[in-house]
Amino acid sequence: MTDMFSEVIIISILAATVRIATPLILAALGELITEKAGILNLGVEGVMLMSALSGFLFTFATQSIWIGLVAAMLTGALMNLLMVFMAATLKVEQVVAGLAINFLSAGLSLFAYKAYFADSGNKLPAIPIFSVLEIPYLSAIPWVGEIFFSQKLLTYIAFAMVPLVWFFLYRTTYGLEIRCLGENPKVIDTKGLNVTARQYVAMILGGLLIGLGGAFVTVGSTVRFIPEITAGRGWLALVIVIAGNWKPSGILIAALLFAALEAFQLQVQGVGVHIPYQFLLALPYAMAIVLMALKRGKSEAPKRLAIPYFRGER
Repeated sequence: MTDMFSEVIIISILAATVRIATPLILAALGELITEKAGILNLGVEGVMLMSALSGFLFTFATQSIWIGLVAAMLTGALMNLLMVFMAATLKVEQVVAGLAINFLSAGLSLFAYKAYFADSGNKLPAIPIFSVLEIPYLSAIPWVGEIFFSQKLLTYIAFAMVPLVWFFLYRTTYGLEIRCLGENPKVIDTKGLNVTARQYVAMILGGLLIGLGGAFVTVGSTVRFIPEITAGRGWLALVIVIAGNWKPSGILIAALLFAALEAFQLQVQGVGVHIPYQFLLALPYAMAIVLMALKRGKSEAPKRLAIPYFRGER
């Protein structure tokens, strides 16, 4: 057990925490933008899964991780467009629409993967992925360098997106309009602005970020694709938005907390500590339940979240 507290192990856990938090931060920030616009997208898991597959397939076909990255982001935007079409245009129950996207993505991703590689036989396809990008000088700083400045490009982008999303939502006119959509869309309507069009834009922006999170799962970290590779990260992103109280800074803290639990359980299994692995695997999800219970009554959720807007309503 003392091995768990050695300097090398602690640095490894903290560095893994930053890495594991990357897709959670990106997906949660994307979901934050969509929820601020009044759309509850429970299909984040499915959007991430389709984006991960798209990034994998395009990278495999072109051998370019950049093309794969762009493809994943566009896939995220397209999947979110499907969600907003059902929610804002057709006025479908948003919970049902989000769950439908998850089921669709689970089946479609497996079918598309098998169809594309039908002639590959027993050979498992692999792709090039992003390599570690060490920041000159900063990466040489003891402890801090290895933890924060010896990561992959998408990790730096994820952490940079936290202040950028905050600035967009709270310091720009369009961000104010998006937040108004989730609080009182009638104000937007009475100003002669199109509520639905702005929800579409918010969903596209959110989809790009969720797609980026999905891309990290494949082109950012894994050379192979397996069914359900997102492994519940989309569901965790939804919880992180709630645990972060719909604030970018809170989302960052919550994502790091969940990632730390994941990194800890991986390290514990690696050094052979005798704790049932099922208990370790359940840690992040148990923490999710605890955090959601603690947030009861203190929520700053948008007042019109998941409530469709009809013109002329009072």
